[in-house]
Amino acid sequence: MVSTADIDSSITGTNSANGPPLISLRGVRKRYGGAGRGSAAHGNQPPAVEVLHGIDLDIHAGEFVAIVGASGSGKSTLMHLLGCLDRPSAGTYHFNGHDVASLDADALAWLRREAFGFVFQGYHLVATDSASENVQVPAVYAGLPEAGRAARAAALLTRLGMEDKLHHRPSQLSGGQQQRVSIARALMNGGRIILADEPTGALDSKSGAQVMALLRELAAAGHTVILITHDRGVAAQARRVIEIRDGCIVADNAGEAAQVTARSDTAVLPALPMLPALPALQIPGRTHADGGATLLTDIREAARTAWRGMRLNRVRTGLTLLGIIIGVASVIVMLAVGEGARQRVMAQMGTLGTTIMYLGSRPPPTGGPAGQLTPEDLEAIAVLPSIHSVMPVIGDPITVRRGNAERQLYVFAASEEMPAVHHWQVAQGRYYTAAEDRNLAPLVVLGHKAREHFFAGMANPLGQQLLIGNSPFEVIGVMAERGADSGAQDYDNMVFIPYQAGRARVYQAQTQPDYVVVQAASSAQVHAAEAAMHALLLARHGGREDFSIGNAAARLQAEVATRRSMSMMLGLIAAVSLLVGGIGVMNVMLMTVRERTREIGIRMAAGARQRDILRQFLTEATMVTVMGGAVGLAAGLLVGAALIAAGVPTVFSVSAMAGAFGCAVATGLVFGYMPARTAARLDPVVALAGE
Repeated sequence: MVSTADIDSSITGTNSANGPPLISLRGVRKRYGGAGRGSAAHGNQPPAVEVLHGIDLDIHAGEFVAIVGASGSGKSTLMHLLGCLDRPSAGTYHFNGHDVASLDADALAWLRREAFGFVFQGYHLVATDSASENVQVPAVYAGLPEAGRAARAAALLTRLGMEDKLHHRPSQLSGGQQQRVSIARALMNGGRIILADEPTGALDSKSGAQVMALLRELAAAGHTVILITHDRGVAAQARRVIEIRDGCIVADNAGEAAQVTARSDTAVLPALPMLPALPALQIPGRTHADGGATLLTDIREAARTAWRGMRLNRVRTGLTLLGIIIGVASVIVMLAVGEGARQRVMAQMGTLGTTIMYLGSRPPPTGGPAGQLTPEDLEAIAVLPSIHSVMPVIGDPITVRRGNAERQLYVFAASEEMPAVHHWQVAQGRYYTAAEDRNLAPLVVLGHKAREHFFAGMANPLGQQLLIGNSPFEVIGVMAERGADSGAQDYDNMVFIPYQAGRARVYQAQTQPDYVVVQAASSAQVHAAEAAMHALLLARHGGREDFSIGNAAARLQAEVATRRSMSMMLGLIAAVSLLVGGIGVMNVMLMTVRERTREIGIRMAAGARQRDILRQFLTEATMVTVMGGAVGLAAGLLVGAALIAAGVPTVFSVSAMAGAFGCAVATGLVFGYMPARTAARLDPVVALAGE
């Protein structure tokens, strides 16, 4: 395992040219394009272009080195290799005696975060962050607490004359001020090695002189400074000048560089709090703790960045949120309306008897007399778990009279459960009770048309008398209008009397019910209830099948088909809505990655690991979907409330709302993962060059 002490002794120490070099390159080459899959041989890539040709270079801790060369000489490529932003195509790079080629992406990020500080010609500041926040970026990925990194950033910027610009964004700063922010950022984690790429190239002469004075002060304070420039006048201010031409080192004027050490008497930067001790570098195949930012710190930083980006891009954010809001709200409203419609349809279908079976007696198929359904049979059926209720029925057309009015009506004698079994409401008065049925009470409830026939023009027929057969019955209620059922006798032309009173007063000759209405516990249990009832009666009747059981099979199938169709419709609506919202998130995240490619490169140069970048963009996708889901939830509830006020049957479900919200967030994460992974896998050099 690489020792932290070994690294620290070379990075922060005062090694001379006689000691082992901090940075050692041997035979380093860098080429672009060429052989491999999709090579020029297949016509898919241009021929290989070699930018560096066998570079040999040693740099010791504490040196102030200038690498000078014309544009296109390879000096910036060399800087990218030195700063672990890129890897050589051939040759070896040893940092403090350890082969950089053996380090994985996280270990390289550790090196960039803890050892290097970058100062770029184009400043490379995050446009949406303030000066202080830009300086803090490396410390965020180092895991430094927020208060500590804010104080350190303020101290660095104050030392660099930027104390009144802490909260200014890059667009509010001059070029010289932006470069000073870049230098402060390079020093944030200690800046043991400062890599400055054309730091004065975009500055006026005065600002350039100030930046060079800062670099000289840093070198005097013991920092290793590597300056990349095309300006020989700028390069001359370094203690060692290396000239590169056409990818080769052609001159190395060390001068007195070998004797340069950090001199405390010339250091002008104030003492700053040191960061915690550096953890050990990862050796492939071994575990290590790299001291990076914690999950909570990463998420908090990502959330802050996401919120700021959403505010600065209000129109795009609004359009993205609109897609998610519409998706979530439509799912909630459609599910609520669909559930309301389903319940209404199921209630209406319930009146058609989708849970009802009809039991009657008959001669057995093998021959013999018809069976008898006894009260004991009905009591045994009623206690079966899959049975909800048992209602014996006797009914026949009988003469009903009131005064001079006379009519043949179907007299329906059944128990007090008839309205519940047939989902039928009483419009006026009441229905008789079980106690009244047991006491043989002579009570009658009229159908709608029977009431019109016998009591036309009378507002309240309750308490009036009807003669059914030869027995008087008192009117206690009127049923709601229902109509005929598929060619059956018109229900509204019936009258309803208690079962026991009917047997005693009207149907004295009846020894058993005409038929029995048996209601299953639910439509899903109809077949199970029928099988259980069949087995029970076979056992009670000595194995003779002298009974028949029928159910509303066609109606049951219609109910099942209706449920299936409505569930499929609602599922498709939910899927399409969430898919649209997810695609919107993916589109905005892809645009975000493209727009912030350079920012990604900046964060990688500051030491962000691949998982840090992945986590950041996934957090942003989650934030967008959570906000959109929350607003969509509220919008769905408001629309639903308006529909309820308008009389539309609407039934909200907490589980449906939670499911819609959760699915929206999950969809956003799924669709946001690809852009986030794309961002995390960007090459740092390519990302820094992005627009």
